[in-house]
Order: sequence, then C-alpha cells, then structure tokens
Amino acid sequence: MKLNKPDPIRDFIFSQIKKHPKDITNIVSEKFGITRQAAHRRLKALVDEKLLERIGVGRSSLYTLATILNKVFKYPVKGLQEDVVWRNDIEPLLTDLPENVKMIWHYGVTEMVNNAVDHSEGSQVTVFVNRNYIATQIGVQDDGIGIFNKIKRDFQLDDVYYSLLELSKGKLTTDPNRHSGEGIFFTSKVFDDFAILSSGLVFEYQAKLSTDSERAILLRDHEEKIKGTLILMEVANTSERTTKEVFDEYTGSDFIFSKTIVPVRLAKYGNENLVSRSQAKRLLARVEIFKNILLDFREVPLIGQGFADEVFRVFVQDHPEIKIGVLHANSEVEKMIKHVTRA
Repeated sequence: MKLNKPDPIRDFIFSQIKKHPKDITNIVSEKFGITRQAAHRRLKALVDEKLLERIGVGRSSLYTLATILNKVFKYPVKGLQEDVVWRNDIEPLLTDLPENVKMIWHYGVTEMVNNAVDHSEGSQVTVFVNRNYIATQIGVQDDGIGIFNKIKRDFQLDDVYYSLLELSKGKLTTDPNRHSGEGIFFTSKVFDDFAILSSGLVFEYQAKLSTDSERAILLRDHEEKIKGTLILMEVANTSERTTKEVFDEYTGSDFIFSKTIVPVRLAKYGNENLVSRSQAKRLLARVEIFKNILLDFREVPLIGQGFADEVFRVFVQDHPEIKIGVLHANSEVEKMIKHVTRA
C-alpha cells in the first residue's frame, strides 16, 4: 500500500470518518467551504481507490474505512520462535511503513508472541494483521490459562481483578529468571491503542486519548469470555512516535526502568472506598523496585486517614530514597494527604 502525500481534504476525511460515518459529506462541505456535490466527489474517489467503503444508497448511506489487508497466521506453541514469525510473515506486510513505525511493530509483535510462547501454557498462537489506510492493527491470541488468571495464581492474589493493578505497575513476571517483566509495560506505551482481553476483563491503554505522560488506562468487563489471552495493538501508519522516546520517558540516565505510574483506583474492589491500610499495602506491593512513583488518583473521590497515612507517611518514612508524586487528586484527596504529611 502506498501512503499518499498530504492532502488537507483527504486527510480531514480520514480523521473524521469514524466520528461522522453518516454525515461526513456535510462535515467536509462545511469545513472547506465547498458544495455537497464536490465533497461527495472526493468521497467517491476514495471509494474508487478502495480506501473507503460506502454502505447503503442515497442520503441514508454511510462511509467506513475499507480493510485493505487482512491476514491470519496460526502456529503451534511448541518450538515457535518470535523472530521467525516477524521475519517470515509479519514484516513483509509492513514494508511500506516508516522505519519508526516498523520498529514499533517489530518490538510489539516479537514481545507479545514470546509472552504467549513462554507464559500462556497453551498449545496454539494466532496472529492476525488488519490494515486500513490510516492505521494497522495486529492481534496475538493464545489458547492458554489467561494472563489475569495466571497472575492471580502465581502471585496468590485474592481476586483476578487485582491482576490489573499489578500489571499496570510494570516489572511483573512469573518467570524472573528468564524475563524482566518489562515487555507488556513498554509495549502498551508505544502503540496508539493497546488492549489485553482475558478472563472477561479488558485492560486498555490508549495513548492517543491524551497528551499527558500517564495517558488513559481503561478497565472494564468484557461480555465475551475469551479463551486464553488476546492482545490487540494499533498504531497510525504515519505515527511519529518512536520506541526510544517511550523508553526514555520511563528510564533514567542509567537506562534502568525506574519510573512507574499506578492507577490508584485499581487498589479498590467494586464500589468500596480506599480507607484501610491493607488497601494501601496492596497498592504499594512491589513498588519499592522503582525510584519514581506517580500515583494517579483519577476516579478516586476520597481516601481514608489510614490509607493516606500508610502511603504518604509510613511508606515514605521507610523508603526515603523513593520519590512519590500525585496526579489528578481532587481537593478531598489533597486535604487528606496534607493532613497525614503534616502530622
């Protein structure tokens, strides 16, 4: 697939097509001050190029991005080598992409295939590649135990839900002799959209939703119980992101993975509030392996004195070499933090 040179109208259509599949003609007409007929001609040209697909007829029709490549590969886990998967099957489908984007895909595909081989306890790995004009999506699925179930079992967690908290911190591995636990953490950060579906849960990191350093971690239940684990990765075909800038953000001058951002809301279960020291200890489990910790308090309306004291006085007192920062704390949370630190 050849990536076209910049064209304001064309680029605008692709940027808006998902939001406005039914009224994209009017949106283009108003944006560029052209007639509906002229806007329609531009859309028809993209349909003729097989970059857009038109569904329906007349004013009730809608436009969607056309799939221009769809490949599926299945491999037995036994003896599978991730570099061979990349070199023989995946890389040849991405030769037209910029070098930085190909590097992102090289890193992501090989890391996730290796994870499936070494950790899934399954028998088969499926890799699928789906491309449209603006983005590429690659999925890696295994038929094993499921990543969240495995973390729960191997780390003896009370509930599979707490696997999400441990995974979000990074440096998590069930095989420390062979793995650093950095693969999923960094892979999730290099893509526009990264998701793990397993055990009826979804862990999703969408870098494209925000411009701040922590970005958006979305967690939700998934209706379909996927057997094993499904990893979905997506990045724009013309992305300017590089693997280096992502690694630099979380590593120091010594190139050690020393920074993490922890979504505090994952330390609670259901609708409970964060008030106890046991919840604080759950939040802080393993974080002493980092030098810089940012606690993200989004969706946390309040915290109790015991929770705050354990995090911001006891832990800080016991680990003076570790820096703890706070993100997105509301006035109630800030008030409690100040209360325990002043005390």
